[in-house]
Amino acid sequence: MSMAYTAESVPFPSLDDIRVARERLGTRVITTPVRRIADHALAAELGPRTGVWLKEELFQHTGSFKPRGALTVMSQLSPEALTRGVTGVSAGNHAISLAYSAQQLGTTAKVVMPRTANPYRIQLFRELGGIAELVDTIHQAFERADEIVAEEGRTLVHPFEGPLTALGTATVGLEFMMQMAETQTTLDAIIVASGGGGLTGGVACAVKQWRPGIEVYVVEPEGADSLHRSFAAGSPQTIEAVHTIADSLGSPRAEPYSYALNKRFVDEIVLVTDDQIREGMRMLFRSAKLVVEPAGAAAMAALRFPLRERLEGRQVGIVVCGGNTDAITYAKHLSP
Repeated sequence: MSMAYTAESVPFPSLDDIRVARERLGTRVITTPVRRIADHALAAELGPRTGVWLKEELFQHTGSFKPRGALTVMSQLSPEALTRGVTGVSAGNHAISLAYSAQQLGTTAKVVMPRTANPYRIQLFRELGGIAELVDTIHQAFERADEIVAEEGRTLVHPFEGPLTALGTATVGLEFMMQMAETQTTLDAIIVASGGGGLTGGVACAVKQWRPGIEVYVVEPEGADSLHRSFAAGSPQTIEAVHTIADSLGSPRAEPYSYALNKRFVDEIVLVTDDQIREGMRMLFRSAKLVVEPAGAAAMAALRFPLRERLEGRQVGIVVCGGNTDAITYAKHLSP
Protein backbone atom coordinates (compact mmCIF):
# COMPACT_ATOMS: atom_id res chain seq x y z
CA MET A 1 0.00 0.00 0.00
CA SER A 2 1.29 3.46 -0.91
CA MET A 3 2.02 5.87 1.92
CA ALA A 4 -0.13 8.96 2.20
CA TYR A 5 1.80 12.21 1.79
CA THR A 6 0.69 15.81 1.86
CA ALA A 7 2.54 18.92 0.74
CA GLU A 8 2.79 19.95 4.39
CA SER A 9 4.02 16.62 5.76
CA VAL A 10 6.12 15.18 2.93
CA PRO A 11 9.71 14.48 4.07
CA PHE A 12 12.37 16.10 1.92
CA PRO A 13 16.17 16.29 1.93
CA SER A 14 17.95 19.33 3.31
CA LEU A 15 20.64 21.13 1.34
CA ASP A 16 23.22 19.38 3.50
CA ASP A 17 21.63 16.01 2.65
CA ILE A 18 21.81 16.89 -1.05
CA ARG A 19 25.46 17.96 -0.78
CA VAL A 20 26.37 14.66 0.87
CA ALA A 21 24.45 12.74 -1.78
CA ARG A 22 26.35 14.56 -4.54
CA GLU A 23 29.67 13.76 -2.88
CA ARG A 24 28.73 10.08 -2.71
CA LEU A 25 27.89 10.01 -6.40
CA GLY A 26 31.42 11.20 -7.10
CA THR A 27 32.74 10.77 -10.62
CA ARG A 28 29.98 8.32 -11.50
CA VAL A 29 27.95 11.47 -12.22
CA ILE A 30 29.20 14.47 -14.20
CA THR A 31 28.78 18.04 -12.97
CA THR A 32 27.13 19.12 -16.20
CA PRO A 33 27.78 22.55 -17.76
CA VAL A 34 25.78 25.72 -17.21
CA ARG A 35 25.94 28.44 -19.85
CA ARG A 36 24.00 31.46 -21.02
CA ILE A 37 22.63 31.40 -24.57
CA ALA A 38 23.75 34.33 -26.73
CA ASP A 39 21.63 34.32 -29.90
CA HIS A 40 20.02 37.29 -31.62
CA ALA A 41 16.97 35.34 -32.80
CA LEU A 42 16.17 34.12 -29.28
CA ALA A 43 16.79 37.63 -27.91
CA ALA A 44 14.45 39.11 -30.52
CA GLU A 45 11.75 36.66 -29.52
CA LEU A 46 12.10 36.80 -25.72
CA GLY A 47 13.31 40.37 -25.32
CA PRO A 48 16.92 41.61 -25.14
CA ARG A 49 16.93 41.78 -21.34
CA THR A 50 15.83 38.18 -20.87
CA GLY A 51 18.69 35.94 -19.78
CA VAL A 52 18.45 32.24 -20.66
CA TRP A 53 20.75 29.88 -18.77
CA LEU A 54 20.99 26.18 -19.66
CA LYS A 55 21.81 23.34 -17.24
CA GLU A 56 22.95 20.81 -19.82
CA GLU A 57 22.05 17.43 -18.36
CA LEU A 58 22.09 15.89 -21.83
CA PHE A 59 25.88 15.69 -21.32
CA GLN A 60 25.41 13.45 -18.28
CA HIS A 61 26.57 9.82 -18.40
CA THR A 62 23.91 7.93 -20.45
CA GLY A 63 22.66 11.17 -22.05
CA SER A 64 20.15 12.24 -19.39
CA PHE A 65 19.84 13.16 -15.71
CA LYS A 66 18.62 9.68 -14.81
CA PRO A 67 21.79 8.12 -13.30
CA ARG A 68 21.60 10.59 -10.40
CA GLY A 69 18.45 8.97 -9.05
CA ALA A 70 19.24 5.37 -10.05
CA LEU A 71 22.69 5.39 -8.45
CA THR A 72 21.38 7.05 -5.29
CA VAL A 73 18.77 4.30 -4.91
CA MET A 74 21.00 1.39 -5.88
CA SER A 75 23.92 2.46 -3.70
CA GLN A 76 21.67 1.85 -0.68
CA LEU A 77 20.95 -1.80 -1.59
CA SER A 78 22.46 -4.61 0.46
CA PRO A 79 25.17 -6.79 -1.11
CA GLU A 80 22.62 -9.60 -1.36
CA ALA A 81 20.11 -7.38 -3.16
CA LEU A 82 22.77 -6.16 -5.54
CA THR A 83 23.69 -9.75 -6.35
CA ARG A 84 20.08 -10.44 -7.37
CA GLY A 85 20.03 -7.35 -9.57
CA VAL A 86 17.44 -4.68 -10.33
CA THR A 87 14.47 -4.24 -12.59
CA GLY A 88 12.37 -1.33 -13.77
CA VAL A 89 10.02 0.12 -16.35
CA SER A 90 11.17 2.57 -18.98
CA ALA A 91 10.72 3.93 -22.49
CA GLY A 92 14.49 4.37 -22.63
CA ASN A 93 16.35 6.84 -20.44
CA HIS A 94 15.65 5.17 -17.10
CA ALA A 95 16.57 1.81 -18.62
CA ILE A 96 19.88 3.16 -19.89
CA SER A 97 20.64 4.65 -16.49
CA LEU A 98 19.84 1.36 -14.73
CA ALA A 99 22.19 -0.53 -17.04
CA TYR A 100 24.92 2.05 -16.45
CA SER A 101 24.34 2.03 -12.69
CA ALA A 102 24.34 -1.77 -12.60
CA GLN A 103 27.62 -1.79 -14.51
CA GLN A 104 29.11 0.70 -12.04
CA LEU A 105 27.96 -1.31 -9.02
CA GLY A 106 28.73 -4.78 -10.35
CA THR A 107 25.23 -6.13 -10.86
CA THR A 108 22.61 -6.60 -13.62
CA ALA A 109 19.50 -4.78 -14.83
CA LYS A 110 16.45 -6.35 -16.47
CA VAL A 111 14.03 -3.68 -17.65
CA VAL A 112 10.55 -3.95 -19.16
CA MET A 113 10.06 -1.57 -22.08
CA PRO A 114 7.12 -0.82 -24.40
CA ARG A 115 7.62 -2.03 -27.97
CA THR A 116 7.12 1.55 -29.12
CA ALA A 117 10.31 2.63 -27.33
CA ASN A 118 12.89 4.26 -29.56
CA PRO A 119 15.08 1.43 -30.99
CA TYR A 120 18.16 3.59 -30.49
CA ARG A 121 17.52 3.74 -26.74
CA ILE A 122 16.93 0.00 -26.55
CA GLN A 123 20.25 -0.46 -28.33
CA LEU A 124 22.06 1.84 -25.88
CA PHE A 125 20.55 -0.08 -22.97
CA ARG A 126 21.68 -3.43 -24.35
CA GLU A 127 25.17 -2.12 -25.16
CA LEU A 128 25.57 -1.35 -21.45
CA GLY A 129 24.66 -4.95 -20.58
CA GLY A 130 20.96 -4.45 -19.90
CA ILE A 131 18.40 -7.22 -20.43
CA ALA A 132 15.28 -5.90 -22.19
CA GLU A 133 11.79 -7.39 -22.13
CA LEU A 134 9.37 -5.75 -24.58
CA VAL A 135 5.61 -5.51 -23.98
CA ASP A 136 2.75 -3.74 -25.75
CA THR A 137 1.86 -0.99 -23.25
CA ILE A 138 3.37 0.91 -20.36
CA HIS A 139 0.64 -0.44 -18.07
CA GLN A 140 1.66 -4.00 -18.98
CA ALA A 141 5.26 -3.04 -18.33
CA PHE A 142 4.56 -2.21 -14.69
CA GLU A 143 2.70 -5.50 -14.25
CA ARG A 144 5.56 -7.50 -15.77
CA ALA A 145 8.13 -5.70 -13.61
CA ASP A 146 6.19 -6.79 -10.50
CA GLU A 147 6.34 -10.38 -11.78
CA ILE A 148 10.11 -10.15 -12.25
CA VAL A 149 10.48 -8.96 -8.66
CA ALA A 150 8.47 -11.98 -7.45
CA GLU A 151 10.17 -14.51 -9.74
CA GLU A 152 13.81 -13.39 -9.58
CA GLY A 153 14.11 -11.39 -6.37
CA ARG A 154 15.29 -8.31 -8.23
CA THR A 155 14.74 -4.91 -6.65
CA LEU A 156 12.34 -2.61 -8.48
CA VAL A 157 13.93 0.79 -9.08
CA HIS A 158 11.07 3.13 -9.90
CA PRO A 159 11.64 5.58 -12.77
CA PHE A 160 10.73 8.61 -10.67
CA GLU A 161 9.06 7.82 -7.34
CA GLY A 162 10.56 7.87 -3.86
CA PRO A 163 12.69 9.90 -1.44
CA LEU A 164 16.02 8.45 -2.60
CA THR A 165 15.23 9.18 -6.25
CA ALA A 166 14.36 12.76 -5.34
CA LEU A 167 17.55 13.03 -3.29
CA GLY A 168 19.49 12.08 -6.41
CA THR A 169 17.65 14.43 -8.76
CA ALA A 170 17.95 17.25 -6.23
CA THR A 171 21.66 17.29 -7.01
CA VAL A 172 20.75 18.84 -10.38
CA GLY A 173 19.16 21.78 -8.59
CA LEU A 174 22.00 22.15 -6.10
CA GLU A 175 24.63 22.11 -8.86
CA PHE A 176 22.64 24.66 -10.86
CA MET A 177 22.46 27.03 -7.90
CA MET A 178 26.16 26.66 -7.09
CA GLN A 179 27.17 27.21 -10.71
CA MET A 180 24.96 30.29 -11.02
CA ALA A 181 26.53 31.69 -7.84
CA GLU A 182 29.93 31.41 -9.55
CA THR A 183 28.61 33.62 -12.38
CA GLN A 184 27.32 36.13 -9.79
CA THR A 185 23.88 35.92 -11.40
CA THR A 186 20.64 35.34 -9.50
CA LEU A 187 17.97 33.43 -11.35
CA ASP A 188 14.40 34.67 -11.15
CA ALA A 189 12.86 31.43 -12.41
CA ILE A 190 13.69 27.85 -13.34
CA ILE A 191 11.80 25.67 -15.83
CA VAL A 192 12.06 21.89 -15.74
CA ALA A 193 10.12 19.16 -17.55
CA SER A 194 8.19 16.42 -15.76
CA GLY A 195 7.85 12.79 -16.74
CA GLY A 196 6.28 11.81 -13.43
CA GLY A 197 7.73 14.39 -11.09
CA GLY A 198 10.96 12.85 -9.82
CA LEU A 199 13.26 15.38 -11.47
CA THR A 200 10.99 18.37 -10.93
CA GLY A 201 10.36 17.60 -7.28
CA GLY A 202 14.04 17.13 -6.54
CA VAL A 203 15.13 20.25 -8.42
CA ALA A 204 12.39 22.37 -6.86
CA CYS A 205 13.25 21.09 -3.39
CA ALA A 206 16.89 22.14 -3.77
CA VAL A 207 16.19 25.46 -5.50
CA LYS A 208 13.54 26.65 -3.04
CA GLN A 209 15.77 25.88 -0.06
CA TRP A 210 18.66 27.73 -1.71
CA ARG A 211 16.56 30.79 -2.52
CA PRO A 212 12.82 30.69 -1.78
CA GLY A 213 12.07 33.60 -4.14
CA ILE A 214 13.06 31.71 -7.29
CA GLU A 215 9.94 30.67 -9.20
CA VAL A 216 9.89 27.02 -10.24
CA TYR A 217 7.79 26.13 -13.27
CA VAL A 218 7.13 22.55 -14.31
CA VAL A 219 6.20 21.76 -17.91
CA GLU A 220 4.32 18.74 -19.24
CA PRO A 221 3.13 17.82 -22.73
CA GLU A 222 -0.60 18.21 -23.26
CA GLY A 223 -0.75 14.50 -24.08
CA ALA A 224 0.97 13.41 -20.86
CA ASP A 225 -0.33 15.74 -18.16
CA SER A 226 -0.64 13.45 -15.14
CA LEU A 227 0.97 15.90 -12.70
CA HIS A 228 -1.07 18.84 -14.02
CA ARG A 229 -4.28 16.87 -13.54
CA SER A 230 -3.13 15.83 -10.09
CA PHE A 231 -2.54 19.43 -9.02
CA ALA A 232 -6.01 20.33 -10.27
CA ALA A 233 -7.64 17.39 -8.47
CA GLY A 234 -5.65 17.72 -5.26
CA SER A 235 -4.41 14.10 -5.36
CA PRO A 236 -2.33 11.81 -7.61
CA GLN A 237 -4.16 11.01 -10.84
CA THR A 238 -3.88 8.45 -13.65
CA ILE A 239 -4.33 9.35 -17.31
CA GLU A 240 -6.04 7.04 -19.78
CA ALA A 241 -3.30 7.10 -22.43
CA VAL A 242 -0.08 8.91 -23.32
CA HIS A 243 -0.03 10.86 -26.60
CA THR A 244 3.15 12.89 -27.11
CA ILE A 245 6.38 12.86 -29.08
CA ALA A 246 8.17 13.40 -25.76
CA ASP A 247 8.03 9.74 -24.75
CA SER A 248 10.49 10.35 -21.90
CA LEU A 249 7.76 12.48 -20.30
CA GLY A 250 5.04 9.88 -20.82
CA SER A 251 4.20 8.78 -17.30
CA PRO A 252 0.71 7.22 -17.11
CA ARG A 253 0.19 8.36 -13.53
CA ALA A 254 1.42 10.52 -10.69
CA GLU A 255 2.69 8.82 -7.55
CA PRO A 256 2.13 9.91 -3.93
CA TYR A 257 5.61 11.03 -2.87
CA SER A 258 6.53 12.82 -6.09
CA TYR A 259 3.13 14.49 -6.22
CA ALA A 260 3.43 15.80 -2.65
CA LEU A 261 7.02 16.99 -3.12
CA ASN A 262 6.07 18.92 -6.25
CA LYS A 263 2.97 20.29 -4.54
CA ARG A 264 5.13 21.65 -1.73
CA PHE A 265 7.84 23.33 -3.80
CA VAL A 266 6.58 23.98 -7.36
CA ASP A 267 4.92 27.29 -8.21
CA GLU A 268 2.99 26.25 -11.31
CA ILE A 269 2.63 23.58 -13.99
CA VAL A 270 2.26 24.66 -17.61
CA LEU A 271 1.43 22.60 -20.69
CA VAL A 272 2.96 22.61 -24.16
CA THR A 273 1.92 21.00 -27.43
CA ASP A 274 4.04 18.64 -29.50
CA ASP A 275 4.42 21.35 -32.14
CA GLN A 276 5.74 23.73 -29.48
CA ILE A 277 8.20 21.05 -28.34
CA ARG A 278 9.43 20.72 -31.93
CA GLU A 279 9.91 24.49 -32.02
CA GLY A 280 11.91 24.18 -28.81
CA MET A 281 14.12 21.54 -30.44
CA ARG A 282 14.71 23.80 -33.43
CA MET A 283 15.62 26.74 -31.21
CA LEU A 284 18.07 24.73 -29.11
CA PHE A 285 19.67 23.47 -32.31
CA ARG A 286 19.94 26.98 -33.71
CA SER A 287 20.79 29.02 -30.64
CA ALA A 288 22.72 26.57 -28.47
CA LYS A 289 23.92 24.05 -31.08
CA LEU A 290 22.34 21.27 -29.03
CA VAL A 291 20.79 18.07 -30.39
CA VAL A 292 18.11 17.09 -27.88
CA GLU A 293 15.29 14.60 -27.62
CA PRO A 294 11.78 16.08 -27.40
CA ALA A 295 11.75 15.91 -23.58
CA GLY A 296 14.96 17.92 -23.50
CA ALA A 297 13.26 20.76 -25.40
CA ALA A 298 10.06 20.93 -23.35
CA ALA A 299 11.39 23.57 -20.95
CA MET A 300 12.51 25.78 -23.83
CA ALA A 301 9.06 25.33 -25.39
CA ALA A 302 7.47 26.50 -22.15
CA LEU A 303 9.66 29.60 -22.04
CA ARG A 304 8.91 30.50 -25.66
CA PHE A 305 5.16 29.95 -25.48
CA PRO A 306 3.08 29.82 -22.25
CA LEU A 307 5.68 31.63 -20.10
CA ARG A 308 7.17 34.08 -22.62
CA GLU A 309 5.39 37.28 -21.57
CA ARG A 310 5.54 36.46 -17.87
CA LEU A 311 9.31 35.90 -17.84
CA GLU A 312 10.35 38.65 -20.25
CA GLY A 313 13.29 40.68 -18.93
CA ARG A 314 14.13 38.15 -16.24
CA GLN A 315 16.95 35.65 -15.65
CA VAL A 316 15.62 32.18 -16.45
CA GLY A 317 17.20 28.79 -15.89
CA ILE A 318 16.29 25.82 -18.09
CA VAL A 319 17.12 22.19 -17.35
CA VAL A 320 17.91 20.42 -20.63
CA CYS A 321 17.10 16.99 -19.25
CA GLY A 322 18.19 14.64 -22.04
CA GLY A 323 19.48 14.13 -25.55
CA ASN A 324 18.94 10.47 -26.41
CA THR A 325 17.58 10.47 -29.94
CA ASP A 326 18.68 8.92 -33.21
CA ALA A 327 19.52 10.97 -36.28
CA ILE A 328 16.52 9.89 -38.37
CA THR A 329 13.92 10.61 -35.66
CA TYR A 330 15.59 13.90 -34.79
CA ALA A 331 15.61 15.03 -38.42
CA LYS A 332 11.92 14.17 -38.77
CA HIS A 333 11.05 16.36 -35.80
CA LEU A 334 13.05 19.29 -37.14
CA SER A 335 11.60 19.08 -40.63
CA PRO A 336 8.84 21.68 -41.32
